[in-house]
This record gives sequence, structure tokens and C-alpha cells, in this order.
Amino acid sequence: MRRILALLLVLLLPACAAPMTHPAGPDTQPPQVLADHLVMADGVRLPLKTWRPAGEIRAVVLALHGMNDYSQFFAEPAAHLARHGILSYAYDQRGFGQGPHPRFWSSTDTMVADARAATDLLASRHPGLPFYVFGESMGGAVAMLAATEPPAGMDGIILAAPAVWGRSAMPWWQRLSLWLAYNVAPGWSPSGQGLNIRPSDNVEMLRKLGADPLVIKRTRIDAVKGVVDLMDQAEAAPAAIRVPTLFLYGAHDEIIPSAPTWQAAGAIPSRRAAFYANGWHMLVRDLQAKVVLDDMAAWMVDNDADLPSGADKQAPVKPEVCSCKR
Repeated sequence: MRRILALLLVLLLPACAAPMTHPAGPDTQPPQVLADHLVMADGVRLPLKTWRPAGEIRAVVLALHGMNDYSQFFAEPAAHLARHGILSYAYDQRGFGQGPHPRFWSSTDTMVADARAATDLLASRHPGLPFYVFGESMGGAVAMLAATEPPAGMDGIILAAPAVWGRSAMPWWQRLSLWLAYNVAPGWSPSGQGLNIRPSDNVEMLRKLGADPLVIKRTRIDAVKGVVDLMDQAEAAPAAIRVPTLFLYGAHDEIIPSAPTWQAAGAIPSRRAAFYANGWHMLVRDLQAKVVLDDMAAWMVDNDADLPSGADKQAPVKPEVCSCKR
């Protein structure tokens, strides 16, 4: 009982704030690409990074970062993909990095609309080249929803441990805890320390993230609720995805459970799934990232070919092909 009372006190102390979100405003202009920003229809600027290969471009990928991260997450993966002739883009989603309203959630609809607009804008720069959207964790959930009504330029999506852990897959006590925290103290920002969750085996990379001031260290409860709402929708989306999909998951993922992950993968109409025995949650930044990135590069050039690593042979979900786009 004393522990319950202590928890209630922790929740009640910061209870003066109401939930705060910053969804997109009304349209004021056509979306456009600047040198280092995407400008959305409501005038909001999203920082944009570009990594170009030295030689011929074989394919283009737009990378969507995960929760509390930002566009810099793709710097090293992009450098490796460039050696395969892949041009990479990444932008800071609203509420993250140097995007507008850092630490505050926008909305699922806003994030998905931004991803579709970014795809249209960037794909139009590269006519005739295959254009893919890569999403890690939260970014994977956004990519899934964007692909249910894919923009004309979207030729496929790559999902690395997508956030498909919706409420239906959570134990009751987690759902109740989130409901209580959101309704009592939506502005409370716990650090997550003490959860003993390891997102990657790349310790040096994790230390750099810890020292990066643009990586969010304390997450507002209303933002947690926002990402769970996003996961609810992503969990229900796989059967409606209308583009070829490469689905990646690691055996050591401690963030997204395997059961809803493989359930989602198996429902995607046109898919190739890959299971990495040495993979963690941050697959493209783990110590074995090269293996994953080589598979991604190969798939972007030929969706029907077996993956170089053979990880698609280890996945419990077998490949399926359909002409399902639009």
C-alpha cells in the first residue's frame, strides 16, 4: 500500500499541466524542398539531411527516425549505403531533433501526412529511380501508415523493428499505468533509467546518443500516449499496405516484442521478412549493421532476389508477392 501511495504522489505532484500536442496547422502553401529543409503545407520547416554516393545513383531512400531520435541517426547507415550507390535522405519529424516543438507530440495524422509529402517532394527529384521509405521503430509505424495510401513516388518500404506494439498486445497493468499517468500528469517526463532495456550491442554508439543534446532523454507522458496511439494504428495497418515491404527484426530486440512483430509481418500482402540472430532493436546501428545494410541495398535494387545474408531464410514469415500498389 505504501508503494502505491508513493506512486500516486509521484503522479499527482506535477498534475498542474494539461496534455499538450502540436498537430499541423491549416495549409498555407504548397510543400517544397529547400537545401536543408522540407517545408510542409502549413509552413513548418523540417530539417533535412542528404547523403549522396560518389558515383551513379541506383536507388533513393528516405529514412524516418525512431522515438526521441532525429535525422542524424542515419548518418553512418547512409555512408555505407552510398557505397552501394544509394542516395539517402532523412528529416527531423515534428517534436524531435531541431524540428518544431521539441519533446511535444504532433499527431499520428500529421506525421503520416508529413511522410507522404516528403516522399512526393523528394521522389520527384529523382524520376526513373526506385524510391523507398525506411522506418526504424516509431518511424517504421509512420512508414506503414503512409504506405496504406502510398504516394506516387513510393516504390516500397523498409521496416526495421517497426513500432507495432499496440494496446491490444500490452498487459493490462501497462495500459492502466499509461491511462493514469496521462490523465493525472501528462507533462511528467520520466527518464526511463532503471528499466534495464538495452536497445543495441553497439555501446560506443549508445554513448554518443547519450551525449547528444538533440536526442531526447526524458519523454513526456502525453508523448508516450501519442506513440502508443500511433502503434495502435500501425498494428492494424499491415493488411492495407500497398507497396512491396522489407521487414527486418533482430533476435535480441528488447523494445518491440516478437509476437506482434511477426503477426504484423505476416499480414503484409507483398513482403520479404528477415530475422537476424545477432540483431538488436537498432538494427542499422548495431555491431552487425553492415549485414543488415547490405541486405537493404540488395533488396532496393531487386525486390525479388534472396538477401545476401540469408536472413530471409531464417524468418518465420515467408516471402509473398502481389501487385497491390494502388
